[in-house]
Amino acid sequence: MRAVVQRVSEASVSVDGEVVGRIDSPGLLVLLGITHDDTAEVADKLAGKIWTLRILPDEQSCADANAPLLVVSQFTLYADTRKGRRPSWSAAAPRPVSEPLVDAFVAALRSRGAQVATGRFGAHMAVELVNDGPVTLVLDG
Repeated sequence: MRAVVQRVSEASVSVDGEVVGRIDSPGLLVLLGITHDDTAEVADKLAGKIWTLRILPDEQSCADANAPLLVVSQFTLYADTRKGRRPSWSAAAPRPVSEPLVDAFVAALRSRGAQVATGRFGAHMAVELVNDGPVTLVLDG
């Protein structure tokens, strides 16, 4: 499991011009990719790490500040570009594997008390954000 975590002052995701997920206050945007050997346990562990990651102002975490998160599935995080200019997506898990794990990740955040907005799995999404800092981290679960 791979996450690109961005500290944002606000963020939203739209599908066909309709906003399907939004956070209007400082928090985290999480772009989440799933690979073949990921499990619900990996999702839970990574959710816990991101929930308590101290990258908000004053070294606070989302747990400390009760800050919201916007989670957007993104299979392209597992692109392989070592051969040529056309990415291979073979390291990204297929939908029957990845969609339940994205749901498990979101559920793990919510079980910790997180306010979580999401994109729409498998849709062509437009993501808008105001990166704060900027602070952007890549985490592998």
